[in-house]
Amino acid sequence: MKIRKQELGTRNLVGARVELTRKKQGIKQRELLARLQVEGIDLNASALSKIEGQIRMVTDFELLALSKVLNVSVEWLLGCEGR
Repeated sequence: MKIRKQELGTRNLVGARVELTRKKQGIKQRELLARLQVEGIDLNASALSKIEGQIRMVTDFELLALSKVLNVSVEWLLGCEGR
């Protein structure tokens, strides 16, 4: 497993939780990309890595698809669940 070389960015709120959930579920980035593609979201490995590193913004369409394929709520990805 690669260790992140850069500190987390500030371009999105969901990246760290996407990475956490993906790893907890034992999903490789390649598999997550394939699942997203089925949902109509065409990202490459670099874009996903940038999302997880919080250095790329996430569109609303991407957010919904990430929520669906990872089986978590949008609110949880945004860190709002429980408010």
